[in-house]
Amino acid sequence: MDAINTHLAEHLGELTGRLKEWVAIPSIAGDPEYRADLARSAHWLAGEMRDAGVEASVVASGDSWAVLGELAGEPDAPTVLVYSHHDVRAVKPEEWRETAPFVPVERDGRLYGRGASDAKAQALAHVWALRALIAVDGRVPVTVKLLIEGEEEAGSPHLAALLAAHADRLACDVIVFSDTIQWRVDAPAPVTSMRGTVNATLTVRGPDRDVHSGVVAGATVNPATTLARALAALHDDAGRIAVPGFYDDVAPLTDERRAEFAALPFDEEEWTSRTETRVVTGEEGYSALERLWARPTIEVMSLLAGDPVGLPRSVIPREATASLSIRIAAHQRIAAVAEQLRGFFATVIPAEAEYRFIVEEALGQEPYETPRGALLEALERALEKGYATPLRGRMGNAGGGPADLLTRTFDAPILFLGTALPEDHWHSSDESVDLRMLQRGAASIAHLWRELGELGERGELR
Repeated sequence: MDAINTHLAEHLGELTGRLKEWVAIPSIAGDPEYRADLARSAHWLAGEMRDAGVEASVVASGDSWAVLGELAGEPDAPTVLVYSHHDVRAVKPEEWRETAPFVPVERDGRLYGRGASDAKAQALAHVWALRALIAVDGRVPVTVKLLIEGEEEAGSPHLAALLAAHADRLACDVIVFSDTIQWRVDAPAPVTSMRGTVNATLTVRGPDRDVHSGVVAGATVNPATTLARALAALHDDAGRIAVPGFYDDVAPLTDERRAEFAALPFDEEEWTSRTETRVVTGEEGYSALERLWARPTIEVMSLLAGDPVGLPRSVIPREATASLSIRIAAHQRIAAVAEQLRGFFATVIPAEAEYRFIVEEALGQEPYETPRGALLEALERALEKGYATPLRGRMGNAGGGPADLLTRTFDAPILFLGTALPEDHWHSSDESVDLRMLQRGAASIAHLWRELGELGERGELR
């Protein structure tokens, strides 16, 4: 074990204790009841940064707060901007079994609690990577800037304004995006792409009010049935999205990319066990990993019609609503996908039914691909040193994030470096982080700063 890993292993108990303290703050995004907790969370992190020697401040961003930090490196050293977030998703406490959502518990090498993996562990790993470098090397070879926002789980509605307001302060040569997963604790792989994402809502209206089915059944529009048919028409029997033109802009999978995915140690039974998904399905002609990382999807997130709770009333409901999560692949664009879907629903929903289709384009996030070259190779060397194992293959990130916004704002390439695993239960009950990932992730970050410092000295940063 190298000196960086040794230092972090020796201090893992302290690092875990700090993460427990932070996870106990219920920094839930988008809920006014927790606004004060978002402020507490931001100030907690700022204090942790200052304790590590980082200049830090808390700045307002919409209804939340972001934390900006900076630790200067050597003169003329490259500047790296780290992006992550400290806000967390809402919880359903009744579904948690290991612990209450904001009562962090360490068990069998994992720390349970909302935000333990997504993404407080990821942000904290950066702070402790700096601690490790200073302890071992006595210096940090790059200037590290940190942007830990507080609205990511609400779609980052004010991030663009925050970036514009602090553009000079956050200017950088490279961006490291830390809100992603790794493949396996014993088989890390660099994430080299991120799908785009946008949410939409489809509402179908039938009668002017809920009407007793015994009065009008068979003689009026049932919005629940109409909605179900429209949603069923989204996919064909081969698992492809049946929206005309939907695949026109999708980047074809190259043989090289297929080989990178195929090199990962993937076992279907192990995968379904880790993710608790039970079965693997999807678009014919593509492997499970290709579907996850390089193909677009449209998924129904929720359905609401009639009387889902309480006593039934035997009525045809006034309206039915579905929320959709749309993941787009490389080269697709949100505006084009939104227009294709508008045209599609106009043809599949019958004229006698009224409907409303809303795409949250302003909160959408375009896809991003890391450029091949010296930067990516530096990340791979850092991962091999941090995890003390050779790499096998490259992967993508199935979820979305503001990578495209960040790269356009600062004209800087993005490297993805997360500390999470697919089995961490992001957004679900019993979220947790594997503490080995916390240590190895922080070590990889420290090694990456070394690698980028050397690239800067050789003039090879890009």
